[in-house]
Amino acid sequence: MENKSITVTSPLLPSLKDFIPYLEDIWDRKWLTNNGYYHQELEKALCNYLGVKYLCLFTNGTLPLITALQALRITGEVITTPYSFVATTHSLCWNGIKPVFVDIDSITCNIDPNKIEAAITPRTTAIMPVHVYGYPCDTEYIQEIADKYGLKVIYDAAHAFGVTVNGKSILEAGDMSTLSFHATKVFNTIEGGALICKDGQTKKRIDYLKNFGFAGETIVVASGINGKMDEIRSAYGLLNLKQVDDAIEKRHQIANQYRRELENTEGISFMEDIPEIRHNYAYFPIFVDAEKYGMTRDELYDKMKENNVFGRRYFYPLISSFSTYRGLDSARSKNLPIANKIADSVICLPMYAELTENNVERVIEIIRK
Repeated sequence: MENKSITVTSPLLPSLKDFIPYLEDIWDRKWLTNNGYYHQELEKALCNYLGVKYLCLFTNGTLPLITALQALRITGEVITTPYSFVATTHSLCWNGIKPVFVDIDSITCNIDPNKIEAAITPRTTAIMPVHVYGYPCDTEYIQEIADKYGLKVIYDAAHAFGVTVNGKSILEAGDMSTLSFHATKVFNTIEGGALICKDGQTKKRIDYLKNFGFAGETIVVASGINGKMDEIRSAYGLLNLKQVDDAIEKRHQIANQYRRELENTEGISFMEDIPEIRHNYAYFPIFVDAEKYGMTRDELYDKMKENNVFGRRYFYPLISSFSTYRGLDSARSKNLPIANKIADSVICLPMYAELTENNVERVIEIIRK
């Protein structure tokens, strides 16, 4: 069996042949950025595909988080999860907001709604949960808490592209949701992101904020930033959107292969599909019980690397353990036992549409041994 490297992810790429006519048209139009033709077309196409009414494109997935907080005028403290990519918490700090971490659910890896109320103080203004690995949070419970205390809810849905619950987009939960279109995601525009909101007036404000606050040639209405997506990446995204369903189905088949062949491996567990959810198979995390498996997570991770298979300990370390945040009271390990346990046991296995059955078998063989 060949020993070629198997990476944890590989980008979904549109056909270069199909992309060239789009580039030629952009060259002819000579309009490269700032709400150009392809930008507008991609916003419309994504609204249609995702089942949402209002979507604002951004140049990456972090700026929608920062802008959502600005658009909703969030201040004080925001309750969030330590089990995410650092951008979630960084967006709070860039807005001068104090993050308050609460522990996560051991099954979904999402923020545990049962822990939220105890973390609310007079300074709390919002909750920022994450749909981890694309598995939906308990949005109804979280909304009940938010309504009870008059809090806003912003979902970091970076992993949840195309995810629905009983046919309804997960992106409609809360006050706003954000997406990432980074190259590692199910749908990518190389770099990119989006902010989903509820009404046209809010979309207009977000569009001002992402373009320096300009509401006209000589009118600035807010201290905005430059978050605009350019025409080249917008066109790339339009092409990628045409093949994303096929890519998700291929990921589904890979997930099924992993589950089928690892289900009897003692000490290795994984997440199952939930019937009413349309999953996107963005990731395939496994969790290593060192005592039962006979090897720690890090030992398995290193063994995989020795065999040219590159998983990712995602998310490890916890955000709360980074020097920037570990001084917070809410970041103490004793407050986050489940998050710490999961962070110390997780490995995301290789997952992308072009991963062959034989390569999946190689990954499985290493873990079984």
